[in-house]
Amino acid sequence: MRYKTILEFARHMRANPTPAENYFWDKVRNRSFHGFKFYRQYIVESASFNGDKSFFIGDFYCHNRKVIIELDGKIHLQQLEYDKLREVDLIEMGFKIIRFKNEEVRYKWIQVGEILLKEIS
Repeated sequence: MRYKTILEFARHMRANPTPAENYFWDKVRNRSFHGFKFYRQYIVESASFNGDKSFFIGDFYCHNRKVIIELDGKIHLQQLEYDKLREVDLIEMGFKIIRFKNEEVRYKWIQVGEILLKEIS
């Protein structure tokens, strides 16, 4: 996909967040989570050996720590292999990936917040 197409998709996802994404964003936006800056639907560019570019969109991204936070809903049960390959690429690029289930974010925020703080501190 071209960058412009990915950018439009990321903008669409920012404008139409899932309930879990909304909840997470309310907890971390404007440096309200221990002073860390987060971005939503962050685009990461990857180049293959033949020069082709591909793009990944992380649900949330903390630039200071180069950490991508993924919130997994039911769709991720259908794309486990894709998620794993994507994660391998991102780790090779130097990113750390943290995954939470949507239900954890919405109903167990204290535990999620503790894990997140531990992982990004």
